[in-house]
Amino acid sequence: MSQDPDTRAQRRENIDPEEAIRPMPLVILLVVVFMVLWAVGYILYTEPLDLSRYGDQRTVAELSGPAPAAPGAAVDGKALFAAQCVACHQATGMGLPGVFPPLDGSEWVQGDTRVLANILLHGITGDLIVKGSKYAGAMPSFQHLSDAELAAIASYIRGNWSNKAGAVQPDLFAEARQEGSRTTPFEGEAALKTLQK
Repeated sequence: MSQDPDTRAQRRENIDPEEAIRPMPLVILLVVVFMVLWAVGYILYTEPLDLSRYGDQRTVAELSGPAPAAPGAAVDGKALFAAQCVACHQATGMGLPGVFPPLDGSEWVQGDTRVLANILLHGITGDLIVKGSKYAGAMPSFQHLSDAELAAIASYIRGNWSNKAGAVQPDLFAEARQEGSRTTPFEGEAALKTLQK
């Protein structure tokens, strides 16, 4: 007896799957309910999470930064240099070749203090030759620092590494602030040379 092709095809196919209602096992449901209740209880009955032992333990005073120096107190030029300048000019004062000029052995650092004061106060953009190498970049203004802080930085960089120049007094920066009404950085070496005596 021969079967028609449709009947043979039907016999080769599997029965379509059916979904039956299969409830979650009672044990699993109890475990989940217990875990949720335990978590809620833990959150409600534990200590608050704002205690300092759970995170950053620095005080508000430490996070506020260094306190301003009292009038007449010495300002730490090394600490100010580390906070303001070291990212570009490096702790060694050697800068980054081709990017940031060195302060160690720099004719601009050891030269005329009026020029150095104006560089710190107003910044500089454009081409600058330091120790025979050309740098084209930008240095920001540090007018937001006090005269004593700027003098401490200038004195630090003039007297460290291989530099042996003398210290700078805060009144130099006070005079430089009063002399000019400059609101933009100096445009390269040419603009700085106009300050030199």
